[in-house]
Amino acid sequence: MTPLVRSVRSADTLTRDALAVLQPGFTGTTAPDWLLRRLGEGLVSVGLFGRNVADPAQLAALTGRLRAEREELIVAIDEEGGDVTRLEVRGGSSFPGNHALGAVDDTALTRAVAREIGRRLADCGINLNWAPSADVNSNPGNPVIGVRSFGADPQLVARHTAAYVEGLQSAGVAACTKHFPGHGDTAVDSHHDLPRIAADLPTLQERELVPFRAAVAAGTRAVMSAHILLPALDGEHPATLSPAALHGLLRAPATEGGLGFDGLIVTDGMEMQAISATYGIERGSVLALAAGSDAICVGGGLADEDIVLRLRDALVRAVRDGELPEQRLADAAARVRALAGRLRSADVGEGPAPAPGIGLTAARRALRLTAAGPYEPLAGPAYVAAFTPLANIAVGDETPWGVAAELARLLPGTETATCTAEAAAAAGTAALVDGLLTAAAGRRLVAVVRDVHRHPWMAEALRTLLAARPDTAVVEMGVPQAPPQGALHLATHGAARVCAQAAAEALTDRRLSPGDC
Repeated sequence: MTPLVRSVRSADTLTRDALAVLQPGFTGTTAPDWLLRRLGEGLVSVGLFGRNVADPAQLAALTGRLRAEREELIVAIDEEGGDVTRLEVRGGSSFPGNHALGAVDDTALTRAVAREIGRRLADCGINLNWAPSADVNSNPGNPVIGVRSFGADPQLVARHTAAYVEGLQSAGVAACTKHFPGHGDTAVDSHHDLPRIAADLPTLQERELVPFRAAVAAGTRAVMSAHILLPALDGEHPATLSPAALHGLLRAPATEGGLGFDGLIVTDGMEMQAISATYGIERGSVLALAAGSDAICVGGGLADEDIVLRLRDALVRAVRDGELPEQRLADAAARVRALAGRLRSADVGEGPAPAPGIGLTAARRALRLTAAGPYEPLAGPAYVAAFTPLANIAVGDETPWGVAAELARLLPGTETATCTAEAAAAAGTAALVDGLLTAAAGRRLVAVVRDVHRHPWMAEALRTLLAARPDTAVVEMGVPQAPPQGALHLATHGAARVCAQAAAEALTDRRLSPGDC
């Protein structure tokens, strides 16, 4: 009977370890029964998304219910601030994103903003933030990073990444620095396909890896891998599945050219097409663990019990078939449990004092104004033309952007029109702009764009509009790569709600009241 008992215990341990390395999501604003049951069976982490958030009280009750089932629990969320927000997914963020903070280039401000984000997360019972983005935005055509990056200068990105990590973790929330080894030099979104970065190893060392070294030196608790192919490291596997990238570079000691990172390695979402379309989620998860990943992030798109069971069983089967060393799975599970234990007190005790209004203060400081000549501030209802690109998946299409709502608060009666690439193609640029001019009916015009340098249809429509109405003010809420245009040009360096507030103030020469901050 002894061998049978040992076999049962071994199988139970293996199953618990397989559950421990998963970071799944779920639907709804309350914890489903299946999730609570799996927490009792060994699940150590849960990922939250915008669909799980109604308000801070609801979120605190949700995380409290989860911890009632398992006290040492990692509750993760993607709260970068700026364009990528889950806490304020339906209203827009109270904090500007990385690009705005990089434009200000005050590390004390970045540290303070991150600390306030961490305080709000901790108050809701969240103790791991899939942030900051440490990507160097070296490719202006990047469709997925852009304003999520502090900038294009590796040293600037490095000092602000370190400041963000320090600020966030001073509030008791672990940072998960992403997307290793750097997603900035891509023109492909890994949500849709597998990006390839052709940079050689010296370039990676001098550019992409600089901010990650700074994050490791600052003590980041976790690092998230990117689904990108870097032939200089591995010509076959994307970084998430590459032993050379994870074990041989991220974990390797500095004396061997590595980063010497000893914390938790988390994958980017495994349902992203860069992995799932090539390897499948189950096979990809096995390869990721074997390569050196410790936690498998899934749940942005697949968020039910079935995916948890599929991945659990795939990992167990891989160990039994000899594809995944049992010790590798055990080590990964141990790292997850160790971090959960370390973060156990993240939501108790006295945290940092609130810093009300710091987000709007930062957004105001990030605003860059260029005037073609004397500009008379808006004094009456305006007409806003929002040239709206397709939102990338990381941002989502639920989070509002633009300046119309904030302008309407200062100038009641302000109206807006949304213009898309499809509308421009269907009607033609001239007809689209004629429609805007007719609707504006002589009112002052504000054109709002987002990464106009990446969208030819948007650039053409803006030129046509400015030719007809040169008194139009232009607000760029993406990366301000294109030359300033318009009677007044405002670069907000992001589309967070506070960036819109700062722009509305500049357009009207009015300050919002303290209660609006």
